[in-house]
Amino acid sequence: MAGDQLQVLKALDVAKTQLYHFTAIVVAGMGFFTDAYDLFSISLVAKLLGRIYYTKAGAEKPGVLPPSVSSSVTGVALVGTLVGQLFFGWLGDKMGRKKVYGMTLLIMVVCSVCSGLSFGGTPKGTMATLCFFRFWLGFGIGGDYPLSATIMSEYANKKTRGAFIAAVFAMQGFGILFSGIISLIVSAAIDHHYNAPTYEQNAAASIVPEADYVWRIILMFGALPAALTYYWRMKMPETARYTALVAKNAKQAASDMARVLNVEIEAEEAKLERISQRKSNNFGLFSKEFLKRHGLHLFGTTSTWFLLDIAFYSQNLFQKDVFSAIGWIPPAKTMNAVHEVFQISKAQTLIALCTTVPGYWFTVAFIDIMGRFAIQLMGFFFMTVFMFAIAIPYNHWTEKANRIGFVVMYGLTFFFANFGPNATTFVVPAEIFPARLRSTCHGISAAAGKAGAIVGAYGFLYAAQSTDKTKTEHGYPPGIGVKNSLIVLGVINFLGMLCTFAVPESKGKSLEEASQENVDGDDEAEGV
Repeated sequence: MAGDQLQVLKALDVAKTQLYHFTAIVVAGMGFFTDAYDLFSISLVAKLLGRIYYTKAGAEKPGVLPPSVSSSVTGVALVGTLVGQLFFGWLGDKMGRKKVYGMTLLIMVVCSVCSGLSFGGTPKGTMATLCFFRFWLGFGIGGDYPLSATIMSEYANKKTRGAFIAAVFAMQGFGILFSGIISLIVSAAIDHHYNAPTYEQNAAASIVPEADYVWRIILMFGALPAALTYYWRMKMPETARYTALVAKNAKQAASDMARVLNVEIEAEEAKLERISQRKSNNFGLFSKEFLKRHGLHLFGTTSTWFLLDIAFYSQNLFQKDVFSAIGWIPPAKTMNAVHEVFQISKAQTLIALCTTVPGYWFTVAFIDIMGRFAIQLMGFFFMTVFMFAIAIPYNHWTEKANRIGFVVMYGLTFFFANFGPNATTFVVPAEIFPARLRSTCHGISAAAGKAGAIVGAYGFLYAAQSTDKTKTEHGYPPGIGVKNSLIVLGVINFLGMLCTFAVPESKGKSLEEASQENVDGDDEAEGV
């Protein structure tokens, strides 16, 4: 291997864990905290939107969002995220990580506030306005994926890089938890103050006018953590790897990192010039050389993230069965509108606290010990096992006597998603591609994941409907049933396990080693 690395990059690779590492985790992580809050808070208020805008006078049950409206309101942000991942991933390699990083945060702040201010003369008009702002909110969120991962990977040392990138992603768990807590506080305050009757006691009075404030406050609150970190995000210097390897400014890179690391670093402009001439540092994304070196890797990162998110975002298929089985969410007509938000939020918060958050932090603790490959393979394996264990005897788990086992199996499935591919699919693309294409390739991989999320959340919502058209949810055509849908998801998890073999291990390697940037054309046979 040619391995002569710039001193500034060596200094970053061997740097001891310092305050600036934790600052970077918090600044990048708060973006992910906000992302998760914004993406998951809509599911907490979707039932309330149905009650406020679609309840018909004299109906036996409260109103619900029609299938097309429900899919749009909850799914349009995912579409925006997909577009944002591709666009900002590309822009991050063209303009620099730091410049683009501030743009994404501003979009998120503005669109969070605007989502809560959605207006319209009719229910359809209000929902259309909400969908418009949530698309652009998702667009901003999408940019945070490639930029946060790339910035953290380029700041980290090689010994603990995996844990640092995973810690940024793990803030997603706290964002989900925080959305549940804010929703609990807001709904409990309104419910306690107005003490409305249940729907079956008095349908009209069960929806107090102030219920309209509940969903707006919850959605707007997502702007706060993003706004608080904007100043710190703008103070971060551009990463040395972008400044040196992409912008070709060795002097600026050495100066920035000398200030961050508190050490003297030589600029090495002549060495940078020599490194820049290498064949390994000059091919583009659509070149034969990229296909030869990284084609299989890009297939591995996109396919595993796509397959993982189909399964991960399909959890709403049987979440309602879990919550109903253990009595966390009573029938809708036995609650008023705001109390239903409280019950849904309580259930989501408990799930996040018991399975989502611990899974993320298990990955942080073990990723630099076990490696990315082992954790991802293990996660997909156990997701496959537990999905089949739920699916095959599905009728058994839905019986009241077996509800504890149902909850345990459900919890373990998503614990191993988070202590597994949900974290590693985010980490690996930030490590194995060249600096000039790193943000772009991470954005492509993440966009493949969001395409899977759209399939999981909406394709399977239709597929999971009963085969008997008299038993389908209102407005939905017959599907293949929950049991068969879960079997299909088990197969998808197994395919994810197979595709993991296309993903290389990057544990303990510098980014230049993992991405083959320090491999000359003559050394390709020895490449990683």
